[in-house]
Formats: sequence, C-alpha cells, structure tokens
Amino acid sequence: MNLQEIGAFLDVLDEPRIVMDAEYRVLAANQAYRSGFSASRPVEGRFCYEVSHRFAVPCDQAGESCPLQLSRASGQTERVLHLHHTPHGEEHVVVETAPIRDETGRIVFFVETIRVVRHASSRPAAQGLVGRSPAFTRMLARVMRVAPSSATALLLGETGTGKELVAQAIHEASPRSAGPFVAVDCSGLSETLFESELFGYEKGAFTGATHRKLGLVEAANGGTLFLDEIGDLPTPLQVKLLRLLESGTYRRVGGVDVLRADFRLISATHRDLAGMVRAESFRRDLYFRINTFPIVTPALRERTGDLPLLAASLLARVEPERPLALTPGALALLSSHPFEGNIRELRNLLERASLLADGDEIEPRHLLDSEGETQPTEPPPACPAGESWMTLEENERRYLKWALENHVGDRPSLARRLGIGERTLFRKIGGGEAGRKLARQSPVWPI
Repeated sequence: MNLQEIGAFLDVLDEPRIVMDAEYRVLAANQAYRSGFSASRPVEGRFCYEVSHRFAVPCDQAGESCPLQLSRASGQTERVLHLHHTPHGEEHVVVETAPIRDETGRIVFFVETIRVVRHASSRPAAQGLVGRSPAFTRMLARVMRVAPSSATALLLGETGTGKELVAQAIHEASPRSAGPFVAVDCSGLSETLFESELFGYEKGAFTGATHRKLGLVEAANGGTLFLDEIGDLPTPLQVKLLRLLESGTYRRVGGVDVLRADFRLISATHRDLAGMVRAESFRRDLYFRINTFPIVTPALRERTGDLPLLAASLLARVEPERPLALTPGALALLSSHPFEGNIRELRNLLERASLLADGDEIEPRHLLDSEGETQPTEPPPACPAGESWMTLEENERRYLKWALENHVGDRPSLARRLGIGERTLFRKIGGGEAGRKLARQSPVWPI
C-alpha cells in the first residue's frame, strides 16, 4: 500500500490519524485529525511534535515518552499518554503508533492514532478527574491501560486522594460503561449486614424481612462493583468475598437458588495490604485475587503543580452559582499547607472559605479561620521551670507525650511530622493512653 492509498484509507476513519516518516514528519492526516488538532493550519509537512506539543525537538528529547521512537526501536505498536494541544486547549490523549511495512518487511511509514481521554481534564472541570502533573499523568496512563479490559483493579493510596473518582473513570472508559456503577464501603460492615447488603435476602429470611431485597451484587449486574476500603473487611467476610469472586455465584440470604454474578471488580484501600498479608490480617489468596492491576493514587503533596487547577475545579463544585476565585495570597497559603487529608481536606477548606467570603474572591483570612477547632498547645520547654538539666530520654518522653495528645490523624501522618518511621514511633510510644488512642485511630500496626 503506497502513501496515497494510506491517506485515502485514513479519511474514511472516524478516529484522528496521521501518517509519519521515521523523522517525525507528517505525510498525511485525515479530516478527524485536522479538525481536532490543527483546524487553523495544514499539518502535512510539519513535525508531529510541533503540531501536538509546540516543541522544537522530538518528545523524547523534551522529557516526554515518544511513541514513534519506541515503535521504531521495537518494530511493534506502542502506546503512551500525552497532553496534546487542541483548538480547545490541552487535552489528555492516548497516542498509539504502529509501523507500516513494505512487501520486503522494511518499515516505511508510521500510523499514529489519537484517542482523546474524555474521563479526565487538564483544565478546571466541574466533575471528574482533574490534573496535569507528572504523578497524575502516570496514574491516568494506568487507568487508561486497564479500563478497556475486564481485569480486576486495586486502587492504593492515602485517604482523600480521590480513589472513588478513579474507579468511576475506569468504569466510564470500560465496555461496561452503560451498566451501573455500584460503590460499597467495606468499613464497619458486620457479617450479617455484609451478606444482606451484597447478596440481598428473601422475604422471611429473618425478623423484619417483609419483602425480597436485591443485593448490591445483583444491582451491579452488567456494570462495575467498587469495594472501597477493602482492607477494613474482617477475616470472616474476606472468606465470603473470595468465594463470590472465585465461583462467580451467590445466594440471597434465606434463598436456595444459586445466582450468577456479572460485574467488574474494582477495590480500594489506604492500608498496606501486602504488609497485612505478611501479618496474616488479610487473606493471601484474596489479596492476589484482587491485585491483578494495582494503581497508586498520588497524594496531593506529590502533585503540587495541580493545586491551582484542583482549587478552581473544587470551587466550581462547592459553589456552582458563584464565580469564586483565589487571590494570589490565598493560593500561596494553600501551596504551603501540608494537606495530610489530601484532596478531601482541600475541598473542605475551600467550602468553608466560600461560606466566609462575601465577595467573589477568597482571601488568606478566609482560609485561616479556626473557630471551633482545638488549637494544639505549645510543645513543652526543654527544661521545665526549676530544673536546669534533664536527660535526653526524659526530654523525648515529654515531647512524645505532647505530640500524641495534640496530633489529629493516624500513625503515618504523625510519624511523618516527627521525621521517623512508623516502627520507630511504635517502639518509642509503647503503651499508655495516648498511644492506645492513636492505635485506635489506625489499629493495624506494621509487623
């Protein structure tokens, strides 16, 4: 097939496609590409990296992964996630580059197919995933890898990083997108409640069961079942879940009919499941059953470049009727905040600030409001009044006591504040009421 035939073939395709030579020069483009990525200028004769990125050098020389360079090296189809310029601004796109060979097997052209990611935005958006930082892009690339398949995905990351939004994005980009997305919070589920919620029950199955109730597994039929905080599931319930996943069948509580389950499973947890498996507090067989394709949702501190974008998006979500914006001082204040609660904490902070702001601008004073919050006391002095010296052990003991009494959060966040590891913190605090209080907030200590 010659270049003219390839160009004619591309024009009948709906997806944006271009033909390039090995030197990155665009030889042909179909109408979908021209209208979607370069409506104002012809693309033939220009370099692909100039059209897509406004770069003066190929992507791999500008810190990006280049699918053409990868395809040229491997001789196979290669796929990457990029941010491309469009008439509407930059958008996340999946770029797939495939080599075209002549009758002798020599590579003569490369065909590049562009698919715009509709489930994430690089600009402020009123819903869905938002971001453009390297950490966010790496996560999104894995989302787009697993979404078209039926593979089980496991979302890992700190609380407040948006794992349910990521699960929804996987669902919406999957072949099951027309089906339901059903979310289940596994934390706090008792054995009886777990079975009746997931599997449903028959009329008369127990006192108060006055009618048949369909379970969430049945509600997710043809769609996606999202099990949030699966690390909090007690061991007896892990057995029941594993049986459901292995057999693909279940019975309603009080029922005798075996029903077949039809859902795609996505799980999420903020816990270290691998460590829990080693500590024998999470079943090894269940762990390997749900951990087919792990995706780490990055903490907000790992994507600080996304903060202005996230803030603008969250303001549009908490106050859709008001054109709220952050002053430069307010944005600078947010940039210095540790955000141990991640995006959830940012949202709460902005929602509170929006209630305090009378105008259309959020100022630093609106973010600094602390009414109703307990302020931590000052740390104890190195030497109490009347004492000229104390041992390092006593000094450390008093400081840790103060830290435990004033810290709001779990073990990992306190360890980070103190600049030590969780094991070291556990060893140092030992018992005591303050230590037991912290343990209750996050009960599984690493072994």
